[in-house]
Amino acid sequence: MPQWIWVSFGTTLLLLLALDLFSHRGGRETTRGWAVTWSVIWIGVGLAFTVFVWLAIGAHEANEYLAAYLIEKSLSLDNMFVFLVIFNTLDIPKENQRTALTWGIFGALVLRALFIFAGSAALERWDWVNYVFGSILMAAAIQTLREDPSQRKESRLVLWLSERLPVSRDVHSRHLVVETDGIRQATPLLVSIIGLEMIDVLFAVDSVPAAFAVTRNEFLIYSSNAFAILGLRSLYIVIAQLISGLRFLHYGLAAILAFAALKITLSEWMHMHPLLSVAIIIVIVGSSVLASLLLKTDEGTGSL
Repeated sequence: MPQWIWVSFGTTLLLLLALDLFSHRGGRETTRGWAVTWSVIWIGVGLAFTVFVWLAIGAHEANEYLAAYLIEKSLSLDNMFVFLVIFNTLDIPKENQRTALTWGIFGALVLRALFIFAGSAALERWDWVNYVFGSILMAAAIQTLREDPSQRKESRLVLWLSERLPVSRDVHSRHLVVETDGIRQATPLLVSIIGLEMIDVLFAVDSVPAAFAVTRNEFLIYSSNAFAILGLRSLYIVIAQLISGLRFLHYGLAAILAFAALKITLSEWMHMHPLLSVAIIIVIVGSSVLASLLLKTDEGTGSL
């Protein structure tokens, strides 16, 4: 991959991160309209990057980027559910949730880079890694199918951390560590940040192999991950308000993971055009969201 493409992407990413941080100043992000507007903007930016890939690298690579981006963006919805559970478990106020999510975004960008380059090196050296990734994805699909994330009430990870760390009761503190009666304690904000980073490691184990199912290009995988991560704070606000209405979304996410598992496992014998992957992903996610909204509407009118 030419160096100028990485430099262009890196510069753009830093500028967009700065814009994301600036856009969350003040209390405007607490409104649903504000969050929806910025979520649409960030999704538009991620989709528009397809044009850059097309012009800079090629049409086939642009299709691969689009497929990888749609997979990563879809799977990021599951992240939102877990983030909400973590914050609810610790009673983190909204102003501190923004801080925790900021740390989570930066941590995710670093962790995904490590996973992607390590995974790429492993795939180039050992063919059997395809089957390992396929097994991980299929196990994740089964777990997602069994557990509806919108029904999670408490985070077992956060409860485990709270039992093993001296944690302050001050949920409104914006510090990471405080001193009480001469004892240094982690604040709930710090516990939530640690929880987000540990959860992202688990999510990366699922989402990175899913991206490898549609492309082996490191630049396309990392850029699709980065653009899927951008704007997660705005998307979190939207998902937090719609969580009860997306009861079938986890079926769609499970289907995407299963699709990626089959694709990477059978990659030696089955070659699928990236646009077909894009179409399959759109149909799966669209169907699960539409079913959730239609059933919610029917229940609201008493037709079921």
